[in-house]
Amino acid sequence: MQKLNNRYTITAALPYANGPLHIGHIAGAYLPADIFVRYLRLRKKEVAFMCGSDEHGAAITIRAKKEGITPNAIIDKYHELNKKTFEKFGIAFDMYHRTSEPSHHELSQEFFTKLYEKGEFEERESEQYYDEEFNQFLADRYITGKCPKCGNESAYGDQCEKCGSSLNPTDLINPVSTLSGKTPILKKTTHWFLPLDKYQEWMEKWLVEGKKGKWKSNVYGQCSSWLNQGLQARAMTRDLDWGVDVPLKGAEGKKLYVWLDAPIGYISATKQWAKDTGNDWEKFWKKQENPEDDSTLIHFIGKDNIVFHCIIFPVILHAHGDYILPENVPANEFLNLEGHKLSTSRNWAVWLHEYLESFPGKEDVLRYALAATLPETKDSEFTWKDFQTRNNSELVAIFGNFINRAVVLTHKYYDGKVPERGEWFDYDQEILNELKGYPDLIEEKIVNYKFREALAAMMEFARLGNKYLAETEPWKLQKENPERVKTIMNLALQIAANLSIVCEPFLPFTATKLRKMLNIEAYEWDLAGSADLLEAGHQINKAELLFEKIEDKTVEEQVNKLEEAKKANAGGSPEVTPMKEEIKFEDFMKMDMRVGTILTAEKVKKSNKLLKLTIDTGIDKRTILSGIAKHFKAEEVVGKQVTVLVNLAPRPMMGEVSEGMVLMAEDSEGNLQFMQPGAEVNPGSTIS
Repeated sequence: MQKLNNRYTITAALPYANGPLHIGHIAGAYLPADIFVRYLRLRKKEVAFMCGSDEHGAAITIRAKKEGITPNAIIDKYHELNKKTFEKFGIAFDMYHRTSEPSHHELSQEFFTKLYEKGEFEERESEQYYDEEFNQFLADRYITGKCPKCGNESAYGDQCEKCGSSLNPTDLINPVSTLSGKTPILKKTTHWFLPLDKYQEWMEKWLVEGKKGKWKSNVYGQCSSWLNQGLQARAMTRDLDWGVDVPLKGAEGKKLYVWLDAPIGYISATKQWAKDTGNDWEKFWKKQENPEDDSTLIHFIGKDNIVFHCIIFPVILHAHGDYILPENVPANEFLNLEGHKLSTSRNWAVWLHEYLESFPGKEDVLRYALAATLPETKDSEFTWKDFQTRNNSELVAIFGNFINRAVVLTHKYYDGKVPERGEWFDYDQEILNELKGYPDLIEEKIVNYKFREALAAMMEFARLGNKYLAETEPWKLQKENPERVKTIMNLALQIAANLSIVCEPFLPFTATKLRKMLNIEAYEWDLAGSADLLEAGHQINKAELLFEKIEDKTVEEQVNKLEEAKKANAGGSPEVTPMKEEIKFEDFMKMDMRVGTILTAEKVKKSNKLLKLTIDTGIDKRTILSGIAKHFKAEEVVGKQVTVLVNLAPRPMMGEVSEGMVLMAEDSEGNLQFMQPGAEVNPGSTIS
């Protein structure tokens, strides 16, 4: 068995209370966290599993403006919906708190005051974007523009969700106010900055030296990249009318930056839980006199929150001085849906509360399908066909079939009593050896955050039982060798009892049903791997179906529902990138755009984005590097006629010189298309 600490503080990202939960949220943070916590509880570890609604920040007020109601009405509505949805889906938080609670405001202000009194903040007057039409400063999420790192036209003022880069609003190219749709102006204001650059050396030692090889590659890579760019001071206050008040004189009308107060929500949730249960919250968050008694802090998040949980929050905790730091941050990538990115605005999503209404009693089917395709180190995809296949071919045909056979035959031959086994045959011994090995294998995968592999091993365990019954065929042996059948059925039931333990983290509702059938209480994980969980003569209950087949019609209905959403969006107004600032006619006339023909194409070494193109522009044959490798194969583009900006200044890239730009059309999903003439024309034809 793996060596574990005795106490764990587990957090799952606080979802914004501005909308319902979809399967992308669940696969990103909440299901992995729940699997890990359920495993820890089976190991009898002391665990505090914390989450809650993030009820501050621009996302709330933006949603309130869209629906024409108050921010309070928004957070009340979605906090209750999401809390109930989590509970119905079996996500077993100890506390699902709210950042709008007075206790959270008080703790956040205590943090700010402590850091302020220690001299950790720098008071700065700076220019920030201001919307003249709405007469207000614009928080990060009230500004969109072009990302300076990847060119995404819809980056926010604090982060580009396409490339994951952390940004400041003034980094954006062609910024636009989401309130008025107009270009904001810069206006002076005063804020308190946390000098992250002061902690560059400490962060490199703590993270780069301390977490290399321990953290997931996607998490460690993003953090290392951020550190390589050099940490910059970040404002910890905002000009807003919604959020936690800055507890300083002269700071009236200013609120704490949401990424200062939101992670503190984990701590305020723990304090509330401790108050409600008579527990001690400090042992889960504060450094203990003996470091070996410190709790192990683990944050489960999606990749869009990596920077905040791995850089900013650890710096805040370190600067405070009294708190433990995260041991691990096993962030997941994004889950796609039926070949497209999940999009809440276009309703291209599987909403969890709607699933629970449409598939009553099938919570574990979705848990299984999502766990099997978790985006652990790269984006993955959910399809309804895969959902159906995993249910019918794995849960029903393997797991459910084995349990049903074992229980039904036990009632048929022994009136539901566990038979006393006799001699072990060689094949039985082989099965026993595998039985003993699976719990350790599953555990090893769980503690290393490889939940997909852990789930696959759990299903292989069920497959072992199914195979054992299929190959020994006790229904054929019963008449000629009933003593042999007793041994077979005893071992089959021991496998079933073991499955009730190892399936609990993934399929908690199924584990409960299985324990009921076997008439047993929940076992500790340490007992898994034993062939003596059920005593001879133990009475089990009648068989119940653990899983039911899902028909084609049911899946087709869900696919059609998505297609209707696609049609509705196609018929309405598609998402369009805001207009850039006006230019003069003379500026446009400086651009020389011509039709060119791609003669050759090859991938650029050490780049997964660039294709090296040789293009006949009519003027000459030149080399242009284009970031289209993720959308087109080199052989696909040869011979295509494209629009080329030929008078763009040459630019060194990846050891080459790019002499122009191929113009592309990009839709709201990030898909690229060449801008081509309607019919073939001579290279060098001008575009005007």
